[in-house]
Amino acid sequence: MKNNKSYRPNVAAVVLSSNYPNKCEFFVAQRTDIKGAWQFPQGGIDEGETPLVALYRELREEIGTDGVEIIAEYPDWIKYDFPASVSKKLYPFDGQEQKYFLVRLKNNALIDIQTAIPEFDQYQFVTYKELFEKVTHFKRQVYKQVIDYFKKEGYL
Repeated sequence: MKNNKSYRPNVAAVVLSSNYPNKCEFFVAQRTDIKGAWQFPQGGIDEGETPLVALYRELREEIGTDGVEIIAEYPDWIKYDFPASVSKKLYPFDGQEQKYFLVRLKNNALIDIQTAIPEFDQYQFVTYKELFEKVTHFKRQVYKQVIDYFKKEGYL
């Protein structure tokens, strides 16, 4: 049976605070368009962009800085479907196919979510346990898969 679903090419950043590696704190932010939906910075890959170029652009657009050091890249693309309540309301796609990067904020990087088109209205740095209590339900499995990989590889 053929899968006729469409997936948006996307990048996502697991952003660690500048306290890493001494302290492991994950950046999460609440979306402006879906109250209570907390997530990592992410966004679509534009035509002709590489995932890395898209990563830096999305960080500037969403958190006001691309002042990060790349620690690692998840080796595979991960697909997930939007829940029925989200699907087609926000995007003309059934889900997203994402490339994840683990990054650390540079010491002098300043987060400013009041960007030209704000996508987040608040943010926090949280622990591993708090992360899975905070993020929106349909992203938890993917986040766990990615973070567990980075832990297994010794980055976290």
